[in-house]
Amino acid sequence: MLFSPLTLGELELPNRLVMAPLTRLRSGEEGVPGPLVAEHYRQRASLGLIVSEGTYPSPAGRSYPGQPGIYTQEQIAGWKKVTDAVHAEGGRMFAQIMHGGRVSHPDITGGVPLVAPSAVAIEGEVRTPSGKQPYPVPHALTTDELPLLIQEIVDASVNAIEAGFDGVELHSANGYLLHEFLAPNSNVRNDSYGGSPENRARFVIETVNAVVAALGANRVGIRISPEHNVQGIAETDPADVRATYEVLVDSIAPLNLAYLSILHHEPTGELVQDLRARFGGTFLVNTGFGVVTTREEAVNLVADGHADAVVVGRPAIANPDLARRWKEALPLNEPDPSTFYAEGAEGYIDYPAYQG
Repeated sequence: MLFSPLTLGELELPNRLVMAPLTRLRSGEEGVPGPLVAEHYRQRASLGLIVSEGTYPSPAGRSYPGQPGIYTQEQIAGWKKVTDAVHAEGGRMFAQIMHGGRVSHPDITGGVPLVAPSAVAIEGEVRTPSGKQPYPVPHALTTDELPLLIQEIVDASVNAIEAGFDGVELHSANGYLLHEFLAPNSNVRNDSYGGSPENRARFVIETVNAVVAALGANRVGIRISPEHNVQGIAETDPADVRATYEVLVDSIAPLNLAYLSILHHEPTGELVQDLRARFGGTFLVNTGFGVVTTREEAVNLVADGHADAVVVGRPAIANPDLARRWKEALPLNEPDPSTFYAEGAEGYIDYPAYQG
């Protein structure tokens, strides 16, 4: 089943392995993907679907030095070379549109203030070009500013189609802006976008609807990570988590999106499978950062009916031909974590395909 075709939106995937969006920081100060990035993704075109690393829609949305953007003409042109390379190998690729929200620092955004649902900083320090610094308190977005922010995300999504992507994935996970609206500790608003689960889900629902109106639902997926308490997120009340994500999924299900992708440590558990039933469409699972997804686990998730496809990260980093290796039960390259967030070709385009 894992190696059988799957219809996703208007795409026909040759297998059900999806390359996770993986922060790799190889796009320089201007956020322009270059030949190295194009080669990295080209090598992995045999995976059923590639989802790009998180790509920022505006200067305020940038979380990391070296992260790519998709709002300048140079960035769009850089991504076009990437998608051309992937398509030339017969691959399929979505762009992950990621506004970092409070997960950043003005030294990373070029002096642009950070924005978030509320003026609540993340505890801890962020790596900046000038060294580690405390996370700053972000500007709490006003109600009047929210439509402008949604438009930035819509514009970035339109740019992604111009750049040749087959669709976009809206990043509503892992502590970034959309997730910050969902979580009760990062969203302490007292207007119609805060407080109740219905209100906290409102901004994400409006964003999804706006992008669907611009691109069509078959070109739009969304990634969520309920209970994934990273980067200052605390979703610790199971009843509140369930209520919040049920509102979100129930509201977007009628749109018939290309897919819903869930990162969760218990993909076969009640919460994830209930959300899957509510969504009713193509459903992707990712077991998260804690453990590396194994071939056996991926095969079983699809064979047992818990997912339509499996999203994999580290195995796809180290094995550009992962679909072949897993299908034929071939040995794997081991990933080198020291090169995950580095610069240059090492650990990026030099993992070999299987010889034999």
